[in-house]
Amino acid sequence: MNAATALDAACMLWRCVREGRVIDSLPDALRPADIVQGQAIQAQLPVASGFGVVGWKIAATSEAGQRHINVGAPLPGRILSGLVVEAGSTVSLAGNRMRVAEPEFAFRFGHTLSPRAALYAQQEVLDAVASLHPALEVPDSRYAVFTRAGEAQLIADNACCGRFAFGDAAPPRWREIDLSAHAVRGTVTNSAGHARYTRAGHGRAALGDPRTALVWLVNQLSALGLSIDAGQVVSTGTCMVPLAIEPGDLVRADFGDLGTVSLRFAA
Repeated sequence: MNAATALDAACMLWRCVREGRVIDSLPDALRPADIVQGQAIQAQLPVASGFGVVGWKIAATSEAGQRHINVGAPLPGRILSGLVVEAGSTVSLAGNRMRVAEPEFAFRFGHTLSPRAALYAQQEVLDAVASLHPALEVPDSRYAVFTRAGEAQLIADNACCGRFAFGDAAPPRWREIDLSAHAVRGTVTNSAGHARYTRAGHGRAALGDPRTALVWLVNQLSALGLSIDAGQVVSTGTCMVPLAIEPGDLVRADFGDLGTVSLRFAA
């Protein structure tokens, strides 16, 4: 797949984002044949959208998540600047068909990690991290039936990347905590102010440990010749079964002494 074809595919997918519509699949001439072509299309999304890459996300960091979208491994995606909203703000669900929110551990980098032949060790990666943040993703897909789109098309579609909100930096003692066992509670409250339900989760839902997921992402990007730049953030995947949401809901993710993050969805 040449760059022009990859850009055409990325432009089609971004038009779906902008217009809040879905397609059955990319047309034959633009459809990626494998994950390499899917990655080539995803790499053109910043050009198609006009937004910069402010970080990275990981989809399907649990076996249940992989089964749900019928893939065999986690999927990396780019977080574009136009997809990030302020924590506590109100966003629209118009055009979003997934209708879920995902509490996640997110790491902001203070130093760049450039691609190299040798794998990065966990301590090297953590030494480059400046801060940990509670995060919420509101994922979405540009495919009408995303569970049948296949790995290559899902990667092209930015690994179902949707809106992101990042909370304040956690206290520095996060480095001393076993993040795999750290509890997170998600609460969904309706427009009348009544809690519809709560759900518990733990860091281990993301590849066994958010730090493990983080290192996986760094080494995946390194193998592709891509860096994690200083200032970029990596969100490591949902730490619980995604929270079903409706217009008018308020979602709050409580990470205990690591902080909270919330989003409201317009009625």
